[in-house]
Amino acid sequence: MKQSQRLSGISKFILVGLGVVIALLGLALAAGGVKLVSLGGSWYFLVGGLVMAVSGLLIARFKTLGAWLFAAFLVGTAIWAVIDAGLVFWPVFSRLFMFSVIGLVVALVYPLLKRANGEVAGRGAYAVAAVLAVGVAVAGGNMFVAHPTVADTGAGPGLTPVEPAKAQKDWAHYGNTEGGSRFAALDQINRDNVDKLKVAWTYHTGDVAESDGNGAEDQLTPLQVGNKVFICTPHNNLIALDADTGKEIWKNQINAQSKVWQRCRGMAYFDATAAIAQPANSPIIEAKPAPAANCQRRLLTNTIDARLIAVDADTGEFCQGFGNNGQVDLKAGLGDVPDSYYQLSSAPLMAGTTVVVGGRVADNVQSDMPGGVIRGFDVVTGAMRWAFDPGNPQDRNPPADGSTYVRSTPNSWAPMSYDPATNTVFLPMGSSSTDIYGVERSELDHKYGASILALDASTGEERWVYQTVHNDLWDFDLPMQPSLIDFDKDGKSIPALVIGTKAGQIYVLDRATGKPLTKVEDVPVKAANIPNEPYSPTQPKSVGMPQIGAQHLTESDMWGATPYDQLLCRIDFKSMRYDGLYTAPGTDKSLSFPGSLGGMNWGSISTDPVHGFIFVNDMRLGLWIQMIPSQNKGQAAGGGEALNTGMGAVPLKGTPYAVNKNRFLSVAGIPCQAPPFGTLTAIDMKTQKVAWQVPVGTVEDTGPLGIRMHLPIKIGLPTLGGTLSTQGGLLFVAGTQDFYLRAFNSGNGEEVWKARLPVGSQGGPMTYVSPKTGKQYIVVTAGGARQSTDRGDYVMAYALP
Repeated sequence: MKQSQRLSGISKFILVGLGVVIALLGLALAAGGVKLVSLGGSWYFLVGGLVMAVSGLLIARFKTLGAWLFAAFLVGTAIWAVIDAGLVFWPVFSRLFMFSVIGLVVALVYPLLKRANGEVAGRGAYAVAAVLAVGVAVAGGNMFVAHPTVADTGAGPGLTPVEPAKAQKDWAHYGNTEGGSRFAALDQINRDNVDKLKVAWTYHTGDVAESDGNGAEDQLTPLQVGNKVFICTPHNNLIALDADTGKEIWKNQINAQSKVWQRCRGMAYFDATAAIAQPANSPIIEAKPAPAANCQRRLLTNTIDARLIAVDADTGEFCQGFGNNGQVDLKAGLGDVPDSYYQLSSAPLMAGTTVVVGGRVADNVQSDMPGGVIRGFDVVTGAMRWAFDPGNPQDRNPPADGSTYVRSTPNSWAPMSYDPATNTVFLPMGSSSTDIYGVERSELDHKYGASILALDASTGEERWVYQTVHNDLWDFDLPMQPSLIDFDKDGKSIPALVIGTKAGQIYVLDRATGKPLTKVEDVPVKAANIPNEPYSPTQPKSVGMPQIGAQHLTESDMWGATPYDQLLCRIDFKSMRYDGLYTAPGTDKSLSFPGSLGGMNWGSISTDPVHGFIFVNDMRLGLWIQMIPSQNKGQAAGGGEALNTGMGAVPLKGTPYAVNKNRFLSVAGIPCQAPPFGTLTAIDMKTQKVAWQVPVGTVEDTGPLGIRMHLPIKIGLPTLGGTLSTQGGLLFVAGTQDFYLRAFNSGNGEEVWKARLPVGSQGGPMTYVSPKTGKQYIVVTAGGARQSTDRGDYVMAYALP
């Protein structure tokens, strides 16, 4: 009798089936390994795949040697995993989990192999299976635990009670203060009681942004003054709510229309009855008193169809005497402005009595685009006081009839900051069109692109400019509001600003001079192969501050949910040109990491001025880019966001190239580098060191191939939306890919509370204390997260019972 006949039919089927599966998995691993080795990559996949294939064939032939060979493969894989990735959870998990599960099955069927050979199986196989089962269970459980990239050092901010005289009275500016602190001197809600927060009220705006992937999300930070909370909707409708009940007080339905970019990030507020701080070195131009009957207190917004609008904050009526029936046309002087090519993407800035607006000029569309002029308007009359044209900075008047502001210049789309003490506006600048092709850029384009620009708020006169990228070819616009802080250097407190970039850099600059207060190095970088491109031989790196998510990738940094998508990511990585942070685009396929989404983006930094900390949330998404020689005789791109976020080839009309840009993702739609893909970081500005860094966000509402996993796996996902820091020792964030508002302990990064939202949010949480009831509220808007089709119109307030 043949030995194999001692097995039942089902046992034979199990062994043959398992062996064939292992052999096929091994052959797939080896086949990919051949390609990887040919690119100069790791030999593990080829050698391991062959060992695995042989072990599978032996198991299918009922040979015990097959199990022992798989055991050797598993041990070898474990040794390789630790050597390749270190003892870091997610990288090791990716390399070992799947094969450990297969090893568990092999251990369980080992007695069948023994019986097939006429031998009696001992209990050793079951002991091995038990060990593997425990290991798999522990690894599975650890998926639901946060794995900090920087463990708590114990150096995070402590708790200092709010002094009544210094308590926050209103949230009257986009970033709470003109200087964008995103910090609230309030502590009624604190680390000890935050877990008791409940929904206090919910309001529906009636305005839902419908996204086709080209930009339609609610990204609002509301305002609060007195007993009113002010909100704007994706179509720029303005609404005032009762601060305690959320009941609508008034609504002005602007109903601005655009094919893309349906969103309103914020508003500005002005009270003509309040005193205005007068800086000693640059007196503010006084506004005429507002009419007594209308708009003593006014709310200002700029729209997706390029209007600046002022309404009465008490009634919602348009402000008479401001422009034309409360509206100013922001397309004036820009020349040809097709729909969606020029929009207002961030809140207007109230600088004394001047309202300052920039503008979003669509990226990577064509070489002839509207200019990036920045303008200041009288808050009462709407009359233009000055224009700063980056293509003609000496002339601050409107263009003469028949002419326009210089076309295609760098623009300022992100929120701005204002320093009342010096009457200075600080602007984050973007790049000139077409963003990633610089051959046609002028000397002034090179000066102002990807820079921080300081202007006199009353006259628009340039005070200084500091550049963070030379000849930006990566779309590394300055994406956020500069935060004004006091920075200690050599025993002196220096008025400073701090800003994060898409390139993962953090710059600390002297507000008076624009000079860096922490070390910045110009590092040599390599050119690509675009003819006549004026490549900069060096680029700045802010090495005196932590760099967030901007590590230099290696093949070992590639990741996947399984070894197979990791292998494909390794092949993709080795197939591309990659020279680090500033890998210039060329006609070959190159990798940009972090890509043009960041790094850090418009959500901005929040601060803790009491303890000297800043808090940064980020996303870690690479892009691969290829410039394609083209006649470019077709239509220009539509100006939407899709062409900058993972989209296929688009024409750069007016240039000799089209561009192919796509996110650097695995076949499962997961970023190819190891997690986390988004974090929250606390930085001590006294030492310029990271106090803690934790992953933020789970795959509960997303997952491989866009399939929702419904599991709170704390992998850390890209965040889009800012944070709120409070003197209660808390940090609030909602801009995650799962549908939650969360609170973190600002001292150690521990998640201490979360509330499920009906849809995702990209809004900035804000907080206030009601002057009527003395109750502190946390307010956030939820209109839908970018990766999700779910949309809503929620404004939600939370308070202690």
